[in-house]
Amino acid sequence: MANKFTVALAQMNVVVGDIPGNTELICTAVVEACDRHAADLVVFPELAVCGYPPEDLLFQAGLQQRIGPALEKIKASTAASPITVLVGYPEYEDSAIYNSAALFAGGKQVANYRKQILPNYSVFDEERYFVPGNRPVVATVNGVRVGLAVCEDVWEPGPGASLADAGAQLIVSIHGSPFKRGKQVLRESIMQKRCRETGLPMVYANMVGGQDELVFDGGSAVFAADGTVTLRGPDFADGLFIADFEVAGDSVVPVAGDIESLPGDEESIYSALVMGVHDYVKKNGFPGVVIGLSGGIDSALTLAIAVDALGAEAVQAVMMPYRYTADISIADAQDQAQRLGVDYRTLPIESMVSVTNETLAELFANLPEDTTEENIQSRCRGLLLMAISNKTGRMVLATGNKSEMAVGYATLYGDMNGGFAPIKDCTKTLVYQLARYRNSLGDVIPERVITREPSAELAPDQRDSDSLPPYEVLDPILDALMLENCSSGDIVVRGFDPDIVEQIVAIVRRNEYKRRQAAPGVRISARAFGRDWRYPITSGYR
Repeated sequence: MANKFTVALAQMNVVVGDIPGNTELICTAVVEACDRHAADLVVFPELAVCGYPPEDLLFQAGLQQRIGPALEKIKASTAASPITVLVGYPEYEDSAIYNSAALFAGGKQVANYRKQILPNYSVFDEERYFVPGNRPVVATVNGVRVGLAVCEDVWEPGPGASLADAGAQLIVSIHGSPFKRGKQVLRESIMQKRCRETGLPMVYANMVGGQDELVFDGGSAVFAADGTVTLRGPDFADGLFIADFEVAGDSVVPVAGDIESLPGDEESIYSALVMGVHDYVKKNGFPGVVIGLSGGIDSALTLAIAVDALGAEAVQAVMMPYRYTADISIADAQDQAQRLGVDYRTLPIESMVSVTNETLAELFANLPEDTTEENIQSRCRGLLLMAISNKTGRMVLATGNKSEMAVGYATLYGDMNGGFAPIKDCTKTLVYQLARYRNSLGDVIPERVITREPSAELAPDQRDSDSLPPYEVLDPILDALMLENCSSGDIVVRGFDPDIVEQIVAIVRRNEYKRRQAAPGVRISARAFGRDWRYPITSGYR
C-alpha cells in the first residue's frame, strides 16, 4: 500500500533586507503548512530569508549578523512539530558567501546545500557575491530521499544527474526566477527535460513580488518523472500550494492537483506591471503616486496600471495644458480620470513658460527657436509634478515607453522626471496592445486616446512621425538591436531601409546619457534598459 507524502510550496513575497519580517512570514507559513495541511515538507524560495536579489547588501556586516538569529528562529519552529522546512539563505563561511538551502527538522539543521551553478548573465551577477558549491545533497524526509537544488542548478543537466546518482527519489528546487515574456513556458520546458533525463519527479518553488526593476511571478509547479505538470500555482499571487505524492518503495509519484492555466502574453505582462508598481510603492513606503496625464496613450496606460495596483484613492492625476495642448487631449484626460475615480487637477503652464522664456530672452537673442523651447514646456511640467511629490509625499510615476527611451524622445528633467517608470520596458507597439487588453477588462481608456496619432504636443500640429519612423518600423529595429544584438547590416538584411536603420542605431547610442538618469521601471522583456543594458556613454564605437 502506498504512503502519502505532502509538500507545501510557499510562494512568498519577501522584502530584500527585511530579515525579521521575512523570518516572521516564514515561521507563520510553517505553522500553517503543518497545522492546516499536515505537510511533511514545506519549501521556501531561494534566499527567502534575506530576499532576492540582495546585491551588495550581502557585504554589509549588519545583514550578516542577522542571518544566524533568523535561522535559529526558523529551526526552533520545527522543534515541537513533525514538519521539515527547506529555506534559502546566504551562508557565510570565513570570507566566502554561498547561496544555500538549509533543511530543518525536529529543532535541528539536518542538511545544507550550496548552489552549484551561479548565473552571471542578463540581470544576474551571482559570481560577484557567491562561491559555488561542489557536491549533491540528498536528505531523507519522512522516508523519502529528497535531492536539493537551487534555481540555476536545474537549468543545466549536471546537478540533477548527480542527485539521481546519489539516490534521490524526488528533486526539490527553490527559485528566485524573475519574470520576462514567455518565461514560464521556458522554465517548464527546462524542468520537464530534467525530469525525463533523471527519471525523477520535481518540485519547483518560486518567489513572487516586485523588487526594483524585477518582478517575480511565482508559477510554482510539480512535475512527474515524465515531465507532466501535476500542479501549478497561480502567477503573481502568494500563498501555500499543496502537492501530494504516493510513495511505494523507490517510487514517488505526484498526485494530480490544481493546475492553474498559463495567462496569455498581454495578461501576464499587464499583471507584472501592476505588481511591479504596487510593490515598489508599498515596499518603499510612499502614500501614493502622482501622474502627469496628457490625454495620450502612454500616460493613459500608466494611470490604469497605477489605479489597478494601488487603488484610485492613492493616485492623483494632473493635466498641465499649454497653448499646443489639443482640446480633445484635455477632454480625454478628464474623461479617463473620471472613469477611474482619481483625484484630477488642471494646472495650466502658460505663465510658467512665458516667464521662463522672458528670463532667457536676452541670452537667447538672435537665436532661432528649436527644441529648447519645447523642452521648457516639458520641464515646467516636471517642476510642478516634483513639487507635488515633495509636498504630499506621493511619488511621481514617469510615463515614458521603451521606444521613446531608446531614441531619446523624452526630455531630461522634464517628462523623464519620476521615481518609477512602469512602462519603461514596453515598446510603443506593446503599449497599444496593453491598452486594448486593459479595456477588455473594463472600458477605462477612452477609445480616441488609443486611435489618435501620437503627439508630444510641444509645437503646433506636432506628430511623433515628424521625427521618428512609424512605430511599426521603429520597434522591430529596436528589438533586433536590443534583444538580438544585431548589427546595422543584420537589420538591413531583414528588409529595413538602410538610412533609417543607421539613423536609429546612431540615435540609440547617442542617448545613453539620458537613460543613465532615467527612473527604474518594470522589466518585462529579455533585455531592458537598466540592469541588463550596460553601454558606455563615452564611446568611439560606430
